[in-house]
This record gives sequence, structure tokens and C-alpha cells, in this order.
Amino acid sequence: MAAGSLPRRVRRRLSFALVAFSVFILNAAAQETSPPDEQGLAPIELLGKRVFEDKTLSRPQGVACASCHQAQQAYQGNNGSSIAAFARGAAPNTLGKRNTPTLMYASFSPPFSFVEEKDVRTGHREMIPVGGQFFDGRAATLTEQVEGPLFDPDEMNAASKKDVVDAIRSGPYAELLRQVFGENIFNNYNEAFVKISQAVASFESSSRFHPFSSKFDDYLQGKAELTSQELKGFALFKDPKKGNCLSCHVGKETSHNPQDWLFTDYTYDALGGPKHQQARSGSRPDLGLCAQPDLAKKIPAQMRLDSFCGAFKVPTLRNVAQTSPYLHNGVFANLSDVVAFYATRDTQPARWFPRNSKGSVEKFNDLPRSLRRNVNVSEVPYDRKLNQSPRLSEAEISAITAFLATLTDREKH
Repeated sequence: MAAGSLPRRVRRRLSFALVAFSVFILNAAAQETSPPDEQGLAPIELLGKRVFEDKTLSRPQGVACASCHQAQQAYQGNNGSSIAAFARGAAPNTLGKRNTPTLMYASFSPPFSFVEEKDVRTGHREMIPVGGQFFDGRAATLTEQVEGPLFDPDEMNAASKKDVVDAIRSGPYAELLRQVFGENIFNNYNEAFVKISQAVASFESSSRFHPFSSKFDDYLQGKAELTSQELKGFALFKDPKKGNCLSCHVGKETSHNPQDWLFTDYTYDALGGPKHQQARSGSRPDLGLCAQPDLAKKIPAQMRLDSFCGAFKVPTLRNVAQTSPYLHNGVFANLSDVVAFYATRDTQPARWFPRNSKGSVEKFNDLPRSLRRNVNVSEVPYDRKLNQSPRLSEAEISAITAFLATLTDREKH
């Protein structure tokens, strides 16, 4: 029987089978010839990697996603900026507004929303913000996150979605885009941009961004032992009367599955960190969550928008020893200083904050005075007062810092 006389349903199945077989062959051939850092990637992930590393998309050319999310630094970085906290942008004399967050384990963050939380001690229920991407959750998903740095004038400074799509259309991996999404992918630049963003999100969701290969993961699975110092730090990390770190940087204590230990609950907290001394002069205070576009439309009834000012998303602590500087404004260069700040922020404020013209310590000086009431002063270890003993001693701070170093993934990213 001639192919043209086959029933339509059979022809359609044959067509699908041929397409699937072609993709399989292309994928197999690519795996044989691809460099080591591209082996194991599905076609859509490989496409995402190409976009992620493409320096022709910025204006002027020269900056890619990978410029500020460097594999050797757990997909964090600053593009060679003279100020570690603020990445160098594509345009001359531009710097990012915030410390670059790591992309490791970012794919586990749920979309931004408000969820009900019950206090296990009091039984009180409230709606709290959770998830999203960036420190303020302004992108609901990894796919939405892509366009943020691309079009930020202080970052990649791309002109438009059309400009990005045209650059890829005339670039070396245009054919790969067609192979993944079809021959007509460039017919509509808005649709093409969405597909390109999905490819980047697929790459950022691949296993190289969440290998679960740290010493701590081996410890969970009985493949390694922690030192006495690391074990002490882990115990202090979990102790609700000492570090109490587990209250936000969560893990399931009964589980030996690394995926139950993401070390973040994706909620938002106002820590009241010090102002960065190299922040741009005249810049407005970074209000975090409450400055998220359209947040006023998302918050539950009877909740005040300004109550979220100063709150930033709780980051994962995986690979934290590799992702200096710390906090949303990169004010701390050393991990031990961050742990010490948590413990002594309120007992020894002069250690962290400057004095004003009257000689008083200006606590929480990175926020307007009217919003400093939002800072968390009730949970351990922030519940101490001036000149009281902090929840953690210097030796205990060192132990927690040692434990945090066990969260570093050992394989190259």
C-alpha cells in the first residue's frame, strides 16, 4: 500500500514516531561529540545552556547570565566588579542593585503566593508570603525570572524581547532552537522569547544545579562522618534555644533523603542587616518584599503593605561557604560574621551598626526609621536585649560555621 493511501491516524502516528526517533538520534550523536560540561543534558537543557552563556544578548555585548552566575562559585558572582556585593553590568559604569543570589537549588522554590501558617506553640494562624525568585519574589517562576536581568539597565541592558530573539536567530545555535521547538519558532518573537526563557529555566533545573553531593548529603546517607566540631555545629543549628537556624533554613530531621534538606522554607524575614558602606550614594533604601510590583493586589485583606518592608526571601544554605558576600546587600564578606551577626545583633549592636551624630548606635540603619518596627526581634536568637548574653558563644559560632561548610557540593558545577 502506498504511504499516501494509509489511514490518516496511521500516518500521524508514523510522523510522530519519526520525529521522536530523529530527536533520539540527534541527542545520542550530540552526547558522543559534546564537551564534558554538556554531556547528559537534554536538548532543551543544552539550548538553555547556550542562552545562559550567550554574551551577544546584552547591550553592549559582553555580559551573559553566566557572567554573574559562575559555575565555580555555585552559580553566584559579580562579573569582576570592584565591589563584590554589586555585579558589574553591561553598560559602562553600571552596577547591580543587589547581591547576586545563587541559582543552585533555585528550581525547588514554589511560585510566589501567600499560604496559611500555624504556629505550633500558640495555634495562631496567619497568611505568610512564600516562594518566587529573586530576594523579593517578584518573578513567580524560573521562566519569568529570565527577563529580569536581561532587561535591567544595570545588568544585561538588552533592548527588547525582539532584539534578544533576533540575536539568537542570527547566532550559532538558531538551528538548535528550531530542533527543540520547531521550524516556525521564530515566526512570533513573543512566543519565541517565552520558549527561550523556558529553555533557560530547564537548564537551571537540571541536576548540575542540584547535585546533592555535599559531605552533609553523604552523612545523611551513612556514607561519611562529620567531625566533632561539625556535629556540634549541626546540633546548635537545630537547637531552638541556641541557633534556631532550622526554623527558617529547614530540613526534615527524621529523613535521610537529601531532598528533604533544602535549608530554606522560602519564606520572608526582616533581619535588619547593616547598610553597605559602598552602596550607591543617594540610592533609595531597598525595601525588599513590599516593593515587589503589584504586591498590594496579592496581599490578604486587612494586611498592611508596609508590614512587608525590609523582608527578603530566606536563601538556601547549600553551598553557602562558596557564595560570599552575604545578605541581599552583600554587607558581610565572611560567613562567620553572618552567624555572629545573627547571635549578637541585639546584644552588641555597636559591633555591627554605626553611631549617629548624637553618639547613639543606629540599629537597622539600612531601613527608614518608620519601618524598623518590622525587624524580627522575637524569635531566637534575635530575642536578646542590649548587654545580655547572646544565644551563641564565639566557640559555638565557629562550630555552626564549620557545619555550614559541609553543605558545599564537592563536584564541579
